[in-house]
Amino acid sequence: MLRFVLIRVARWIPSAVLLLFIVYALAFYGAGDPIRIMFMREGGDVVYNEARLDAIREAAGLNDPFLVQFGRYLGNYLHGEMGFSLIQKRPILDMIAVAAPVSLQLGLATTFLIALLGIPLGVTAALRQNSLADHLIIGTAQFFWAIPVYVAGPLLMVLFVLGLKIMDVPYGWHGLFDARTILPLFVLAFQPMAIVIRQARSAVLEVLGEDYIRTARAKGIPERVVVLRHILRPVLTPVVTQLGLILITIINGAMLLEVTFGMPGLGRLTVSSVERSDYPVILAIVLIGSFLTMASNLFVDLAYPLLDPRAAQAQRGGEG
Repeated sequence: MLRFVLIRVARWIPSAVLLLFIVYALAFYGAGDPIRIMFMREGGDVVYNEARLDAIREAAGLNDPFLVQFGRYLGNYLHGEMGFSLIQKRPILDMIAVAAPVSLQLGLATTFLIALLGIPLGVTAALRQNSLADHLIIGTAQFFWAIPVYVAGPLLMVLFVLGLKIMDVPYGWHGLFDARTILPLFVLAFQPMAIVIRQARSAVLEVLGEDYIRTARAKGIPERVVVLRHILRPVLTPVVTQLGLILITIINGAMLLEVTFGMPGLGRLTVSSVERSDYPVILAIVLIGSFLTMASNLFVDLAYPLLDPRAAQAQRGGEG
């Protein structure tokens, strides 16, 4: 198992370096002069002293060739140095240390909510195929899938805060277990949950046609036992795969969600950094996003053997 994890991490490293290279190249050739941006943001319309700017660029190594700068950038990362924000003049690591816990709590709580509600709803829809419950569940899932986060957030705030007046304005971050966090969590979970519901329903319908399910029912085994022991376990394999893949959807949705609800997470930090061309911060967040994607895929690969013994045999065969 350890060897398998190390192999996956080793495969991720070249992809992460290539991704950083592309983003760094885009920032190097397209983001403009970082020193000029830094002075512009501080003073607005000011008269630049070009001699002073050239001296600052030379001291920062920004006059070096692209590959030299990129190599130095990677070397700093290997030593745990992410540099400083051009706009806020703060260490990037400190900024991420403040924003990452918010996004991490949102992401994990959203994933838990999706699994807690999406899998049972999908299984229920499949077991009652073509019934009113099936049409209601799938129709609601399709409806939520069609509504983007930046539309659902403001609409639900208007409904619950101004219309029904059953909650305070859910703006800012007050902790995961604060009542004002419930609405943002559901808004972020709507679209991914629709995917999980449809995936679980399709997987259950496929399993229901297997001979061992008909045999179990013919033996008089209670339906609850059939569902929990014979249907749910094989269904979880494709659903867990889907949960790993929809992490990208959650990350993208979190950017818009954190801006809409004023949450100081990585999504809001990304948007503000892009707006102000603070590319050192953008590069750091890209690396974190790449790592989270790798970690989610690794989690899916490690969960396979627990859900499907055939996957465990294949994994051992691949390691051998």
